[in-house]
Amino acid sequence: MKRVCSLLTMIVFSLFLLSSVVSADVTVTSASGDVITFTDEEIGSIAAGGEKPFAGKEVTITVNTGGPKGGISGPLFEWRDAWQELTGAKLNIVEIPIAEQFQKVMIDLQTGAGTYDACMPAASWYGDLVTGGFAFSPDKFYDDPRFPKWHREYLPPSLVNLHTWQGTWYGVPNDSDGQVLYFRKDVLTDPEWQAAFKAELGYDLPVPPKTWDQVYDIANFFNNKDWDRDGEVEKDSGIALHFQVHNQGMYHFVSLSAAFTVLPGEKVDKCHNVYWFDPEDMTPLVNEPGHVKALEFLMKLAKTGPEAQIAWDLGTAWDYFLRGDAVFTYSWGDVGSLVQDESRSKIKGKMGAAVLPGSYEVYDRCKGEFVKMDEPNVIGNTTGGSWHGVILNSAVDKGVEEVIYHLLAFHATPKISMWNVTRGWTGVDPGWKLHFLKEQGGMSTVEDFVAQGWNANDVTDYTQAYHDNFFAETMQGYIRIPGGEEFWYKLDEHLSEAMSGQIGAKEALDRAAQDWNDINERLGKEEQLKYYQESIGYQP
Repeated sequence: MKRVCSLLTMIVFSLFLLSSVVSADVTVTSASGDVITFTDEEIGSIAAGGEKPFAGKEVTITVNTGGPKGGISGPLFEWRDAWQELTGAKLNIVEIPIAEQFQKVMIDLQTGAGTYDACMPAASWYGDLVTGGFAFSPDKFYDDPRFPKWHREYLPPSLVNLHTWQGTWYGVPNDSDGQVLYFRKDVLTDPEWQAAFKAELGYDLPVPPKTWDQVYDIANFFNNKDWDRDGEVEKDSGIALHFQVHNQGMYHFVSLSAAFTVLPGEKVDKCHNVYWFDPEDMTPLVNEPGHVKALEFLMKLAKTGPEAQIAWDLGTAWDYFLRGDAVFTYSWGDVGSLVQDESRSKIKGKMGAAVLPGSYEVYDRCKGEFVKMDEPNVIGNTTGGSWHGVILNSAVDKGVEEVIYHLLAFHATPKISMWNVTRGWTGVDPGWKLHFLKEQGGMSTVEDFVAQGWNANDVTDYTQAYHDNFFAETMQGYIRIPGGEEFWYKLDEHLSEAMSGQIGAKEALDRAAQDWNDINERLGKEEQLKYYQESIGYQP
């Protein structure tokens, strides 16, 4: 009898152990009430058991000011309660205006205050964060089954480059920034407008336009015409952009100028595949003829939109396009998602999108002249912040690096990422294999987007545009060296002077070049050159 009882006890105990390791789904609920279910493998074993592994821990992360429905900040608020319930930790979200976040975070780090455990920086911060010894690499956590699972292999090389430094990962992916061209497909394919365009311009209206000159022709043709047939001609513009200083307006110039300045080649050298500096001596290239021509073109293009856009912030320009008052804009992935929000958009189902156009003329800095191309010079870009999480070494000092990594990995899981990407207000844009359609080499379907509220007519162009951009044969370089944010600030200020008509294009870019030289001299030109060569893959 005693032996039978022991045997029964062993059986019961074995069944208990077996039940404790059987996979159990974990459900989380967003602030909007949407429910996502994870397997324990997806969510990580330390949270799957329901034991709140980080109970009593408190972490703080900085992000651009935006609030619960703002870009990049929004998802942190949206999923905060769910993540806190899952882990037992407390998450403090510190919002800082975009023009101030870098300086405030760097002052905190340089003074050793240790206020923040992580930040959501632009990739251009890496030169300062990593070389300054402030960033923690979470490499050792990536394959650890305790944590939520995300996938490095989903990212194209152009985006991997933004999350790593000399081959080591420092960032956990979130947003994927790159600019593409958006247009009113219904208007550009209207037979009446096509006939009128050809009669006036002498060539067929191209959909989508392949060159920037074509974009100008189309925008200029439609500007101040009643192309939406609503009787309000004064609101019918060719293009909507934003140029408010210190509010990301400079990104418009950088994306556009690549077609005029980046000469493709088999490798990175003094003449080919360079944008920011001469890779031999750090001479700024921003005031060379290709950049000047690009800025002169942008100034001309802007005149096909409202005069007020010189003072517009990003959201104002987006809303102008979303309301149906402009034929074109070019911007980030948020636009395509926001088009689907009928409380903000009147053009759902009418959107077209394409990789940014090219130019038949590109400046060859070795020849000192513009050269003609057989095909438009289309250059992919990662323009923007690609805002994503970086763990700071101050978190290690407090022993909360695992807590922060769990938070960032949670947001990088495929299910959370896809939820974020399909909603325009989140600021999280597509770029991973996960976000592209299967016929584009991706993992999603049109139906996946439709299930998230998208119009099927808008999906294919949108995802194809971003696929073509991030996998472009030639990519524009990204500024990732120390002083990266300073270079952007100075460029922004001088571009604003030109766009507002205070000075000409050449003078504005000469001023930017001088400021860039001063930054490099202050930081040490030899060190800057070394970092720049490494960042663009230049081998002397």
